[in-house]
Amino acid sequence: MNLNLDTLKSEILECLGNEGFVIFHGYSRLAETDSFVAWDSDRYPDYRQFLKAAQQAGIKMIVFNDRQFAAGHLEDAAERLEACDLAAEERRTLERRLRELRAFEGFTCALELSFDCQGRVYLLNLRAEWYEDFLDLLEELDAFLPEDEEEGDSMGGYFSRN
Repeated sequence: MNLNLDTLKSEILECLGNEGFVIFHGYSRLAETDSFVAWDSDRYPDYRQFLKAAQQAGIKMIVFNDRQFAAGHLEDAAERLEACDLAAEERRTLERRLRELRAFEGFTCALELSFDCQGRVYLLNLRAEWYEDFLDLLEELDAFLPEDEEEGDSMGGYFSRN
């Protein structure tokens, strides 16, 4: 689903106010806990269904988080690309994909709505299709990064043969 999250952001904030929710502008809660329950936004993409479930559970406050796609995202990806061991043609293809993503700098790339209920975090995470492409690109780059020889080497190069 191709979402314009900048438009959707305004719509969601207006809906939250109209439905009487308290809006708490918080940080992303995705990495906060392992006990979150993710909304199935593939089969139920309408955020209003998520909010209706929250209302039916007696929730009054929704945590709202939005993320903008910034130059730093692209700079990080470019640094990863530089560190990759790639053939020239493959490198050019990835560089072209990164350049194409510059068009989205400053746009909202992700929206997150969440609430707490009975010790669990219930979460709706919406991402722009182009941002999903960017995340896929990062995974590709990570696959081509050279292995860090010291990674996982907690004994400073010493090991036991016991």
